[in-house]
Amino acid sequence: MSIPHADAQVFAAGTPVVDARAVMILLHGRGSTAGNILQLAPSLAVDGFAFVAPQADEGAWYPNRFIAPIASNEPWLTGALGMIDRVVASVHAAGVTDERIVLGGFSQGACLACEYAARRARRWGGVAVFSGGLIGPPGHAFAYDGRLDGMPAFFGCSDVDAHIPEPRVHESAGIYTAMGARVTVKIYPGMQHTVVDDELAIVKTMLEGVATR
Repeated sequence: MSIPHADAQVFAAGTPVVDARAVMILLHGRGSTAGNILQLAPSLAVDGFAFVAPQADEGAWYPNRFIAPIASNEPWLTGALGMIDRVVASVHAAGVTDERIVLGGFSQGACLACEYAARRARRWGGVAVFSGGLIGPPGHAFAYDGRLDGMPAFFGCSDVDAHIPEPRVHESAGIYTAMGARVTVKIYPGMQHTVVDDELAIVKTMLEGVATR
Protein backbone atom coordinates (compact mmCIF):
# COMPACT_ATOMS: atom_id res chain seq x y z
CA MET A 1 0.00 0.00 0.00
CA SER A 2 1.35 3.44 -0.89
CA ILE A 3 1.80 6.01 1.86
CA PRO A 4 -1.32 8.18 2.09
CA HIS A 5 -0.82 11.83 1.12
CA ALA A 6 2.77 11.15 0.00
CA ASP A 7 2.23 13.17 -3.16
CA ALA A 8 -0.07 15.84 -1.75
CA GLN A 9 -0.21 18.92 -3.94
CA VAL A 10 0.27 22.19 -2.05
CA PHE A 11 -1.53 25.40 -3.03
CA ALA A 12 -0.71 28.90 -1.88
CA ALA A 13 -2.08 32.42 -1.41
CA GLY A 14 -0.83 35.70 -0.01
CA THR A 15 2.86 36.58 -0.11
CA PRO A 16 4.97 34.02 -2.00
CA VAL A 17 6.66 31.69 0.48
CA VAL A 18 10.14 32.61 -0.78
CA ASP A 19 9.42 36.25 0.12
CA ALA A 20 7.36 35.64 3.25
CA ARG A 21 8.15 36.79 6.77
CA ALA A 22 5.76 34.18 8.17
CA VAL A 23 3.63 31.27 6.92
CA MET A 24 0.28 29.78 7.90
CA ILE A 25 -0.29 26.14 6.98
CA LEU A 26 -4.03 25.61 6.49
CA LEU A 27 -5.60 22.13 6.51
CA HIS A 28 -9.02 21.62 4.95
CA GLY A 29 -11.90 19.57 6.32
CA ARG A 30 -13.25 16.21 5.18
CA GLY A 31 -14.71 16.29 1.70
CA SER A 32 -13.31 19.75 1.04
CA THR A 33 -10.28 21.09 -0.82
CA ALA A 34 -7.16 23.16 -0.36
CA GLY A 35 -8.76 25.82 -2.52
CA ASN A 36 -11.72 26.00 -0.18
CA ILE A 37 -9.67 26.51 3.00
CA LEU A 38 -7.58 29.13 1.20
CA GLN A 39 -10.76 31.20 0.90
CA LEU A 40 -10.05 32.14 4.53
CA ALA A 41 -6.78 33.82 3.50
CA PRO A 42 -8.24 37.23 2.56
CA SER A 43 -9.88 37.51 6.00
CA LEU A 44 -6.59 36.57 7.68
CA ALA A 45 -4.29 38.56 5.41
CA VAL A 46 -1.33 40.21 7.15
CA ASP A 47 1.57 41.87 5.32
CA GLY A 48 4.35 39.41 4.71
CA PHE A 49 2.25 36.30 5.44
CA ALA A 50 2.08 33.35 3.06
CA PHE A 51 -0.76 30.83 3.26
CA VAL A 52 -0.14 27.28 2.09
CA ALA A 53 -2.71 24.48 1.92
CA PRO A 54 -2.03 20.85 0.99
CA GLN A 55 -4.71 18.71 -0.66
CA ALA A 56 -5.67 15.42 1.03
CA ASP A 57 -5.98 12.24 -1.00
CA GLU A 58 -9.64 11.80 -1.96
CA GLY A 59 -10.55 14.83 0.16
CA ALA A 60 -9.94 13.27 3.59
CA TRP A 61 -6.93 13.12 5.88
CA TYR A 62 -8.15 9.94 7.60
CA PRO A 63 -11.26 7.79 7.08
CA ASN A 64 -13.04 7.73 10.44
CA ARG A 65 -14.06 10.27 13.08
CA PHE A 66 -11.28 11.91 15.07
CA ILE A 67 -12.70 10.32 18.23
CA ALA A 68 -12.52 6.82 16.72
CA PRO A 69 -9.77 4.45 17.90
CA ILE A 70 -6.49 5.79 16.53
CA ALA A 71 -5.61 2.48 14.88
CA SER A 72 -8.77 2.72 12.75
CA ASN A 73 -7.40 5.90 11.15
CA GLU A 74 -4.04 4.40 10.25
CA PRO A 75 -2.01 4.55 8.05
CA TRP A 76 -3.78 7.71 6.87
CA LEU A 77 -3.14 9.68 10.05
CA THR A 78 0.56 8.89 10.05
CA GLY A 79 0.69 9.73 6.35
CA ALA A 80 -0.99 13.07 6.98
CA LEU A 81 1.40 13.95 9.80
CA GLY A 82 4.33 13.06 7.57
CA MET A 83 2.89 15.23 4.82
CA ILE A 84 2.87 18.22 7.21
CA ASP A 85 6.49 17.42 8.09
CA ARG A 86 7.34 17.84 4.41
CA VAL A 87 5.42 21.11 4.13
CA VAL A 88 7.20 22.43 7.23
CA ALA A 89 10.56 21.37 5.77
CA SER A 90 9.81 23.27 2.56
CA VAL A 91 8.91 26.36 4.59
CA HIS A 92 12.16 26.02 6.54
CA ALA A 93 14.02 25.79 3.24
CA ALA A 94 12.56 29.18 2.32
CA GLY A 95 14.07 30.64 5.50
CA VAL A 96 10.97 30.74 7.73
CA THR A 97 11.61 29.47 11.27
CA ASP A 98 9.22 27.54 13.55
CA GLU A 99 8.23 30.60 15.57
CA ARG A 100 6.92 32.18 12.36
CA ILE A 101 4.91 29.13 11.26
CA VAL A 102 1.23 29.01 12.27
CA LEU A 103 -0.70 25.75 11.96
CA GLY A 104 -4.44 25.87 11.44
CA GLY A 105 -7.42 24.15 9.93
CA PHE A 106 -11.12 23.51 9.97
CA SER A 107 -12.91 20.40 11.25
CA GLN A 108 -10.88 17.32 10.29
CA GLY A 109 -8.06 19.66 9.29
CA ALA A 110 -8.32 21.45 12.65
CA CYS A 111 -7.98 18.13 14.45
CA LEU A 112 -4.93 17.29 12.35
CA ALA A 113 -3.30 20.67 13.00
CA CYS A 114 -4.03 20.36 16.73
CA GLU A 115 -2.56 16.86 16.88
CA TYR A 116 0.48 17.76 14.80
CA ALA A 117 1.50 20.68 17.01
CA ALA A 118 1.14 18.52 20.12
CA ARG A 119 3.15 15.64 18.68
CA ARG A 120 5.82 17.97 17.28
CA ALA A 121 5.73 20.25 20.31
CA ARG A 122 7.96 23.29 20.12
CA ARG A 123 7.55 27.05 19.99
CA TRP A 124 5.46 27.35 16.83
CA GLY A 125 4.13 30.76 15.84
CA GLY A 126 0.65 29.60 16.82
CA VAL A 127 -2.16 27.11 16.29
CA ALA A 128 -5.69 27.95 15.10
CA VAL A 129 -8.23 25.20 15.72
CA PHE A 130 -11.49 26.03 13.95
CA SER A 131 -13.89 23.33 15.23
CA GLY A 132 -11.52 20.56 16.26
CA GLY A 133 -9.48 18.93 18.99
CA LEU A 134 -6.84 16.33 19.71
CA ILE A 135 -7.25 12.96 17.99
CA GLY A 136 -8.21 9.89 19.98
CA PRO A 137 -11.21 8.01 21.40
CA PRO A 138 -13.06 8.98 24.58
CA GLY A 139 -10.94 8.15 27.60
CA HIS A 140 -7.72 8.21 25.58
CA ALA A 141 -4.68 9.04 27.73
CA PHE A 142 -3.20 11.96 25.83
CA ALA A 143 0.53 12.20 26.49
CA TYR A 144 2.98 14.30 24.49
CA ASP A 145 6.66 15.07 24.85
CA GLY A 146 7.94 18.62 24.60
CA ARG A 147 6.64 22.06 25.47
CA LEU A 148 4.76 24.77 23.58
CA ASP A 149 6.58 27.55 25.47
CA GLY A 150 4.08 30.39 25.39
CA MET A 151 2.78 29.67 21.90
CA PRO A 152 -0.65 31.24 21.25
CA ALA A 153 -3.41 28.77 20.49
CA PHE A 154 -7.03 29.43 19.58
CA PHE A 155 -9.86 26.92 19.91
CA GLY A 156 -13.24 27.96 18.49
CA CYS A 157 -16.30 25.72 18.21
CA SER A 158 -20.06 25.53 18.55
CA ASP A 159 -21.68 24.12 21.67
CA VAL A 160 -23.90 21.94 19.46
CA ASP A 161 -21.46 20.81 16.76
CA ALA A 162 -22.51 17.37 15.55
CA HIS A 163 -18.92 16.48 14.58
CA ILE A 164 -16.87 17.99 17.41
CA PRO A 165 -17.96 17.25 21.00
CA GLU A 166 -17.55 20.39 23.11
CA PRO A 167 -15.89 18.45 25.99
CA ARG A 168 -13.06 17.41 23.64
CA VAL A 169 -12.43 21.07 22.76
CA HIS A 170 -11.98 21.91 26.44
CA GLU A 171 -9.92 18.77 27.07
CA SER A 172 -7.60 19.66 24.20
CA ALA A 173 -7.28 23.25 25.35
CA GLY A 174 -6.40 22.02 28.84
CA ILE A 175 -3.65 19.79 27.49
CA TYR A 176 -2.25 22.66 25.44
CA THR A 177 -2.29 24.86 28.54
CA ALA A 178 -0.44 22.17 30.50
CA MET A 179 2.15 22.06 27.71
CA GLY A 180 2.77 25.78 28.13
CA ALA A 181 0.61 27.32 25.39
CA ARG A 182 -1.30 30.59 25.87
CA VAL A 183 -4.78 29.33 25.04
CA THR A 184 -7.95 31.16 24.03
CA VAL A 185 -11.20 29.18 23.84
CA LYS A 186 -14.41 30.56 22.35
CA ILE A 187 -17.60 28.47 22.35
CA TYR A 188 -20.33 29.91 20.13
CA PRO A 189 -23.91 29.01 21.17
CA GLY A 190 -25.93 27.44 18.38
CA MET A 191 -23.27 28.01 15.71
CA GLN A 192 -23.34 25.79 12.63
CA HIS A 193 -20.30 23.69 11.66
CA THR A 194 -18.46 26.63 10.12
CA VAL A 195 -15.96 29.42 10.72
CA VAL A 196 -17.33 32.81 11.80
CA ASP A 197 -15.96 36.34 11.57
CA ASP A 198 -15.19 36.57 15.28
CA GLU A 199 -12.88 33.56 15.04
CA LEU A 200 -11.11 35.02 12.02
CA ALA A 201 -10.60 38.33 13.80
CA ILE A 202 -9.02 36.58 16.81
CA VAL A 203 -6.69 34.55 14.62
CA LYS A 204 -5.76 37.54 12.48
CA THR A 205 -4.60 39.30 15.65
CA MET A 206 -2.48 36.21 16.40
CA LEU A 207 -0.93 36.42 12.93
CA GLU A 208 -0.17 40.12 13.36
CA GLY A 209 1.76 39.25 16.49
CA VAL A 210 3.71 36.57 14.67
CA ALA A 211 4.55 38.88 11.75
CA THR A 212 5.97 41.54 14.05
CA ARG A 213 7.93 39.18 16.32
